[in-house]
Amino acid sequence: MAQRRLTDFFSRTKAATGAPGKRGGGRRVKAAPPGPPVPREAEDGTPAGISPPPPGSPRTPARGGPPAVRGLAGRKRSRREMETESAAGPRAREPGGKSARKRLELGRDAAPGTAPPAVGSGRGPALKRGWDPHPGQSLGRGGPSQHHIHCGEDPNSLPISIPSSEKTPAYQRFHTLAQDLPPGLTLPYKFKVLAEMFRSVDTIAGMLFNRAETVTFAKVKQGVQDMMRRQFEERHVGQIKAVYPTSYRLRQEKNIPTFGNGLKKSDYQLTLEPVLGEEEKVDGRPHLSASRLLARRKEFNRNLVNIVKQHHKAFLAALSPPMVVPEEKLTRWHPRFNVDEVPDISPAELPRPPQEDRLSTAQEVLSAARGMLSPKMEKALANLALRTAEAGAGEPVASKAPSPASTSSALKGVSQALLERIRAKEARKLQALMTRDPRQEERLAMLGRLPAMARVLRNVFVAEKKPALTMEVACARMADSYDVQMPPGEMEKHLRLFAELLPDWVGIHALSTDTYIKLDKAKDLGLVTETLAKAAKEAEAP
Repeated sequence: MAQRRLTDFFSRTKAATGAPGKRGGGRRVKAAPPGPPVPREAEDGTPAGISPPPPGSPRTPARGGPPAVRGLAGRKRSRREMETESAAGPRAREPGGKSARKRLELGRDAAPGTAPPAVGSGRGPALKRGWDPHPGQSLGRGGPSQHHIHCGEDPNSLPISIPSSEKTPAYQRFHTLAQDLPPGLTLPYKFKVLAEMFRSVDTIAGMLFNRAETVTFAKVKQGVQDMMRRQFEERHVGQIKAVYPTSYRLRQEKNIPTFGNGLKKSDYQLTLEPVLGEEEKVDGRPHLSASRLLARRKEFNRNLVNIVKQHHKAFLAALSPPMVVPEEKLTRWHPRFNVDEVPDISPAELPRPPQEDRLSTAQEVLSAARGMLSPKMEKALANLALRTAEAGAGEPVASKAPSPASTSSALKGVSQALLERIRAKEARKLQALMTRDPRQEERLAMLGRLPAMARVLRNVFVAEKKPALTMEVACARMADSYDVQMPPGEMEKHLRLFAELLPDWVGIHALSTDTYIKLDKAKDLGLVTETLAKAAKEAEAP
């Protein structure tokens, strides 16, 4: 019975399909049972009421129209069918026969914030190339600080980067804090850059001047930019002139050979001439020597420090209570004075090429064109000149007087006399700090390290089990045991300071063969530490 049913099924299948088999008499391909004709959908060619077929591979998209037999799966096409499809070309492609690659394009009317559907669903807007799951965020190296915008509908267009609000880099705003130098009269970052520019200008101008060549701004600019890898402009020359007015003599000259740098010989050019004394001559003409270059560089640095001192003086005068520190005794800036926030130097005015018959104001235009214009135009120019004069006269002058220090809300109820005494004491302490000698500063640093070193020194003598050690051995053991790396010569200074402050605890004996250090291990270490802390506190007192 089963064999009969199978035979009837194959006979009905052959009669319904009538599809040709493989060449060479192979087995015929089983086809789906026939059904009534169903109209196609306008978009993806899926019959109504039937789930859409899975998408084809994006590498081998579907060819033209549907196959000859609907529902046929895995059938190998004949050569005649392939030739017919290639002859038909793009005309045979209907909207219902779109390839898988075409399905991956988003419709033009889709909303930009719409979430992408699953690939291969066959319905709704599909995923577009370059779709950003998080609009407004950049996945590049810049992070969320930049926004990328694609121009037009072209997915291959380059993104336009819109940077965030410009801000001074941190390496410039906190340049002084990052310097591994002892406290002193440090310069702001922009002042150090200007000093380096002056050194470069002096080097290039000295070479050109010593070989009797005219020093023009164009030549100096190119050389400075090559040396510093920074942009050098005329305003930097103005700043150099403002800091060191007697460094160069600036002029506007013409008829200077240009040698193809884009300027005409008749054009005016800014020239620089170093100002030298009468004694600085070689073979009868001025010569800019290396020693003179070094002296000019030191003079420029001193002028920069004096400019910062003026701002520091104004800062001290605005404190409450005001402080007055002599400039010749100043060795460091106030702790709350931010050096890197010192305003930039205003450029000095540079000589300009002569301008002839150039009108700059409405009044000058009116005076020159009187009688040549219509009455209506003359009246408009007269009104404009009047308004300009009134605006210039009515501009208020900004006051830069510092505002008086206001009492904090946390200090309300505290007597004003007590606050004044505390502020005066703090001012005296800061003034002593700003005028402290560098040698005294070094001694204070050594006194601050002695309490911790006392414990290490006693442990060294206990571990060695000897009443005395040579200075060389003691310094080596201390340098190995102390938590801060220190050379043996610096460690010997600390040991001698121990002997100076506590002669009854540490003794140094110089013999003919060597120098020995002796320690009293029976003395209480707590009393030693207390004595050292008291000595450090007394040395810090003004």
